[in-house]
Amino acid sequence: MRRKRKTGRLFYFYLASQASQGGHTPIPPPSPAPSSPPAGHATMLPPAARLAARRLLGLASASASEAAGRRVASSPIASAGYSAAASRGSVSSTRPFSTALNYHLDSPENKPDMKWEFSQANMKKAKLARSRFALVMSDAVHTCAWILVVSDMVNEILSHYPSNYKQSGIIPLLDLAQQQHGGWVPVAAMDAIAKIVEVAPIRVYEVATFYTMFNRTKVGKYHLLVCGTTPCMIRGSREIEETLLEHLGVKRNEVTSDGLFSVGEMECMGCCVNAPMIAVADYSKGSEGYTYNYYEDLTPKRVVEIVEMLRRGETPPRGTQHPERKNCGPAGGNTTLQGEPKPPPCRDLDAC
Repeated sequence: MRRKRKTGRLFYFYLASQASQGGHTPIPPPSPAPSSPPAGHATMLPPAARLAARRLLGLASASASEAAGRRVASSPIASAGYSAAASRGSVSSTRPFSTALNYHLDSPENKPDMKWEFSQANMKKAKLARSRFALVMSDAVHTCAWILVVSDMVNEILSHYPSNYKQSGIIPLLDLAQQQHGGWVPVAAMDAIAKIVEVAPIRVYEVATFYTMFNRTKVGKYHLLVCGTTPCMIRGSREIEETLLEHLGVKRNEVTSDGLFSVGEMECMGCCVNAPMIAVADYSKGSEGYTYNYYEDLTPKRVVEIVEMLRRGETPPRGTQHPERKNCGPAGGNTTLQGEPKPPPCRDLDAC
């Protein structure tokens, strides 16, 4: 019991300290507070807990940590003074991470009671037997919701997963819906997918909000995705993004007034040696004709030229934009994988 109590105190100290650095009110202790100390007396955390907290939080000095421990232990709300002292021991990033909302706001073009279903082509692709649709009327708000009832559970996408793990097909179904719906997934499509895989809608929302490549708001015909991972950042991706936003007159994830362009962020695109780079997604032709093109070795000037070519309806040359780039291998040629790879010596693949 004693060890458990110490662990609980240390965990509370850690939460309280972290909360004070972020300016949030810490949660109350998990166990009932001990009897109130005499007036003017500050309760001390055990020495072992203070030492572990210093190592865990990396505070600037032992004295600052001990003072913080006394302050947090005596009051559930950390003072602004400790917040300022603790902030000196941490470094905050100025990089703007994904600005996509992690919650849903109803809009005229994106609300749960809208009609949404997979197209005929995508229904054939998924081999979903559309046995019937049920129209549900709500007398309270006089809205209609379409519910897709699926009778054939053997389809092209879900056949890759065990029948009791149909929810494993959420990602490919979301991708299919995004291809069909002009590059973004409305909440009505998420609800339809939840019906198909037989899970609560929140399970589909969790996936759609976790992966940033699922767009949950409308995008332009050309969705410009700037790589924001470390190699591209070092090579100037932030300047590329700032140039795009300034040239188009929008903020990140906004659509231009003509509906042609929007700018977003994407993590590693796998062409780090040709950094910086962007991907241009065009979903205007639906599931059968959408394109996803990479443009590498970019400069602010060149990315503006690419935008203007797209505006004129032209197709910029894909891949590297460096006039002297021949390939993205070592300058002296390959030093490995120069012949047929040898099979693993430890086992017989044919016997597996």
